Amino acid sequence: MGSVTAGNGYLSLTPEPNNNSTSPLEKVGRVLFHHPVVAWPASFSTTFTIRISPFPNSNVSGDGMAFIFAQDNASSPPSSTGSYLGIMGPSTQGGVVQQLAVELDTYKNEWDPDANHIGIDTISIINPVAAESLNATGIDLKSGRNIKVRIDYHGWKKLLEISMAYSGDMLVSVLNHFIEMEDTVPSSVFVGFTAATGRVPESHHVLDWTFSTIPLPDLNSHGSKYDKMKTILLIVVPLIMGLLIVLICFLPSFRRLVKRKKEMVKKKVDIEIRSRTAANVPKMFTHKMLAKATHNFSKENLLGTGGFGSVYKGTLKDDPPTIVAVKKISATSKQGFFYLAIREKEYFAEICTIGRLRHKNIVQLQGWCHEGEHHLLVYEYMPNGSLDRYIGKQFLDWDTRFKILTGLASALLYLHEDSSNPVVHRDVKPNNVMLDEEFNAHLGDFGLARLLQNDDSVTTMLAGTPGYLAPELGFTGKSTPESDVYSFGMVVIEVVCGRRSKGIMDENSLVDYVWNSYGQNELLNCVDPKLESEFDEEQVKRTLIVGLACLHPDSTQRPKIRKVVQIFLNPDEPLMDLPESRPSAVYITVSSSGSTTTTNIESKSAPQLPSLDSSKADDVVLQCDF
Repeated sequence: MGSVTAGNGYLSLTPEPNNNSTSPLEKVGRVLFHHPVVAWPASFSTTFTIRISPFPNSNVSGDGMAFIFAQDNASSPPSSTGSYLGIMGPSTQGGVVQQLAVELDTYKNEWDPDANHIGIDTISIINPVAAESLNATGIDLKSGRNIKVRIDYHGWKKLLEISMAYSGDMLVSVLNHFIEMEDTVPSSVFVGFTAATGRVPESHHVLDWTFSTIPLPDLNSHGSKYDKMKTILLIVVPLIMGLLIVLICFLPSFRRLVKRKKEMVKKKVDIEIRSRTAANVPKMFTHKMLAKATHNFSKENLLGTGGFGSVYKGTLKDDPPTIVAVKKISATSKQGFFYLAIREKEYFAEICTIGRLRHKNIVQLQGWCHEGEHHLLVYEYMPNGSLDRYIGKQFLDWDTRFKILTGLASALLYLHEDSSNPVVHRDVKPNNVMLDEEFNAHLGDFGLARLLQNDDSVTTMLAGTPGYLAPELGFTGKSTPESDVYSFGMVVIEVVCGRRSKGIMDENSLVDYVWNSYGQNELLNCVDPKLESEFDEEQVKRTLIVGLACLHPDSTQRPKIRKVVQIFLNPDEPLMDLPESRPSAVYITVSSSGSTTTTNIESKSAPQLPSLDSSKADDVVLQCDF
């Protein structure tokens, strides 16, 4: 209709630049599907590709095009060129006709947000029911590029959704609007496209188009009660059956978790009895005491947050008053029973593990509280916060950095070899290294820690933080002292370089950078520039070599933490040998039928993580012995 022509694989709604017989100005084109479609009650979806282009050697163009739901298959109204986009004219504004249009507007009139926007029009072009600029999406309507548009209407939700993208790109939502179709258009409509030019030319092409509609039962009609009830049953019965199936499938896991919950409660009572009878063990606090100490866990007392919950500064009314850090575990009923069980397991692990540890470089657990759903741990307060607050952010001189690394290594030596029951920490990272008023390191957060079994290893579900996990863990899930050493090596590199790793990809780039500098005998280039060469060069080189040795992909080639401590404390202690370049393999030790073999996996890609099966997680964490 109007100026619409077909050819070259597309519909042209307005005259082309090479059409010398027809002026391209003040033109309108409209093309509609020849059969009506159901508009309501229904859900429908349409996808089409358009191309809008200014004429050659023209700096301006207009006015745009639209997808239209028309009440009939008549031509565009008179005088509907230019800003009316062929949708309506001066005589049909104000609800004279029932229609809905999604406009793609390329010309800024005084009522438009800009010259690159979409809108939803019903009874007025000047006052659309919704409009949105496309500038933030990076899509330029008159770029001359193919643009894919998708319009969905959800009949139940009464929601019209519009998504767009350049052809080949992923569609992004650009405008959503709730609209009652039955109040806007007839139940049957004609669908298609309109376009118009005004005082400046523009070409409007439709390259492809699909349209589908799904009629819905009209629950608001005057049909029989039987039909309404039938429709309701068709919706409700499958939902109920689905819920029953889900409950049946999860019932065994739910029973296991209930059993574990009872065991945790039993352990709580056991810890409580031991706390009252043993000396120098964590003290039990009431929730009321800790709420008072932290000013009811106020924002002013908040020290930090993490996946476990939040930490608050508190003051206990002792004589003299004691400043503490109170960790409030996130384990509320709103987060579900499964989450609660996992958090309680880590909570009791923290009490059972750290509660019996005594070392100057390990955070001291002062007490705990378990009342109903309240899970709280009380630690000695660290005025200078955690190490992650300083790496790449606040300045630390080299002596302070070296002291922190030496203290952290001493803490791991105590855990791995010198405590009565050796422990593997499993989450060594800057966030878990706390700093006292003199910047001495204190290793904390033992919620993932495990007591070592007779085979000096712990097999359980994968735990830790990406970027600090030893590569073999992704294949075996087995945490060992060597995996702690790997995490320590990552911390060493970050502290010396003054840069955090953000995960697997950034970890590789940071470690590769240090390895390459080592191979070129330029290790000092890796040092944090904030130090401005104010450091002991030999000590820095030895520290970086220790870090690289700890990051060896073969766990058997990593140094024992005792060797690391000896190197840090004694400048004459021989260093370990390193290859000239970073090894690219992951070495896995596999035990089978009493024999041990080593598998060499030539890959730098991230390993496949083992499935998280909580039913197979060992419960050694709940064995407390103060």
